[in-house]
Amino acid sequence: MARNSHQFNYWVFVDAGPSEVIVRKWDQQEERLVKVPEEEEERYCQAVRSLEFDRHLGPYNLSQYGDWKQLSNYITKSIIQRIEPIGGEITVASESTMRVNTPSTMMEKALDEQLNASRCSTPSDKSQTRGCYYTSIPRVIKRKGIHGQQLTSLNLDKTQLLESVLLEDYGGSEDLLLAELQFAYIAFLMGQSLEAFLQWKSLVSLLFGCTEAPFRTRSRLFAKFIRVIYHQLKQGLQKDCSDMNSGSTLLDDSWFSADSFLHRLFKDFFWLVQDASVVDGDLLSWTRKLKELLENNLGWEFQQNSAVDGMYFEDDDEFAPVVEMLDDPSSSVAPSV
Repeated sequence: MARNSHQFNYWVFVDAGPSEVIVRKWDQQEERLVKVPEEEEERYCQAVRSLEFDRHLGPYNLSQYGDWKQLSNYITKSIIQRIEPIGGEITVASESTMRVNTPSTMMEKALDEQLNASRCSTPSDKSQTRGCYYTSIPRVIKRKGIHGQQLTSLNLDKTQLLESVLLEDYGGSEDLLLAELQFAYIAFLMGQSLEAFLQWKSLVSLLFGCTEAPFRTRSRLFAKFIRVIYHQLKQGLQKDCSDMNSGSTLLDDSWFSADSFLHRLFKDFFWLVQDASVVDGDLLSWTRKLKELLENNLGWEFQQNSAVDGMYFEDDDEFAPVVEMLDDPSSSVAPSV
């Protein structure tokens, strides 16, 4: 759920079990949802279970259920409990101090001005800043005892860094990494959290910084990753969806410009797919869909470094990569175009 406070949304993840009733009251002075006294809460719970409020309710918007599932299918209750801040409220209004070391873009300058003009950014509030417990993603690899050329190679291909992060921070689980990627994107898109955007950017940069993993050691992870990114950007680019795109007010035109970090990452990755000798079938299918989405919705052009476009080969093309359909019953199947 997301509510507006001085033009800043805050987001709270709610995981309600079967027959569970959660009661919160909107406090106009604090501009946030708060708990009610225990006796009052029990009365509301009994009224809900007796269906006393049903005649005042509208139908659930099932048309957006599928979109939400695509944005959150890796997120579980344990993931929420591990990452969410103390109190559970995710809001950009409590993140004003974290932008000291971030680039001063036009978006961030405008946000600073809004926060400084709001009572949400008083010194007392800043001292009580509570952020999410995101995984720390190193930007560069630093190791003692290795030569400069080897260290440069490790930073050009983030495969070893990815393996290290997966093992040490996610217990080897690829789905936990994807869950945090989804958590950060939702917190940014709907909760307008700048901290969440920076975490999403770090995870995306880490994965797109791998040149070996997508085609050898972690092809399944990257097939799932590209599918997640596809649905995230597909949802984020919808201009007429006020409910699911409530975080779009934080985006300026430069975020999706042709010289943005995303354009560079996508371009490099598409070239990797083009040049790969062996490509997983799911990974190739979802990469094609992502490329089409960016070209059609943003007008981005991804010039290939040869006359052969590795994304669309003829069946008899001798330069085409080998497409492997790995026998994995749990793998995702790309929908037809």
